[in-house]
Amino acid sequence: SEAYLAQPKLKPRAAIVILSEIFGVNKHIRAVADGFAMAGFLAIVPDTFARLKTGVALGYTPEDIAQGRLLKNQAEALPAPGVLAEVQAAVAHADQAAGGLVGIVGYCWGGLLTWRAACQIKGLSAAVSYYGGGMTLPEERARQAVCPVLAHFGNQDPIIPMDTVEAFRQAQPEVQVEVYDADHGFNCDHRGSYNAPAADLALERTLAFFIRHLGD
Repeated sequence: SEAYLAQPKLKPRAAIVILSEIFGVNKHIRAVADGFAMAGFLAIVPDTFARLKTGVALGYTPEDIAQGRLLKNQAEALPAPGVLAEVQAAVAHADQAAGGLVGIVGYCWGGLLTWRAACQIKGLSAAVSYYGGGMTLPEERARQAVCPVLAHFGNQDPIIPMDTVEAFRQAQPEVQVEVYDADHGFNCDHRGSYNAPAADLALERTLAFFIRHLGD
């Protein structure tokens, strides 16, 4: 499966694995990877749909959303470890390619996978989840992370009710939980829910978190 790789100009300070939304390795997530490379990180986006269909790069129309949801449901139904096998491979590759510590960041479904990765995958030193749909539900919040985690949520997100975010915060005192006046998908500038102030603040916190935990 084709992963997207973004290289920094100089020797990378560390590596970051980026897990996409349900839209696959599309233009937006490649731009996100390029942004992390500009900040000095080697960035790799694995194709989390590779076992089902390769080369998925959807837009944000209702049809695209329906197709992405269908693929996500199929991926979630795969026998364990399912798509986490792709994530583990990407972490191992990132570790070799950068020769330093490895972090992970994910958005929407990728945010949920990031939380699972933080709890189950070896070789991670930091994890950042953006509005991980499902991660605040009882089954997911019962997991235990094995690396530091930062989790971003929007208080206007219809997919992730705030009472479940509070329950997650209570269950996970070690996790840095940040809440924004924003909708689901607030980081994606290709979507109507894009919220520039929230996206900028979340990115600032994300970069600071990675620099703190992936630095020398």
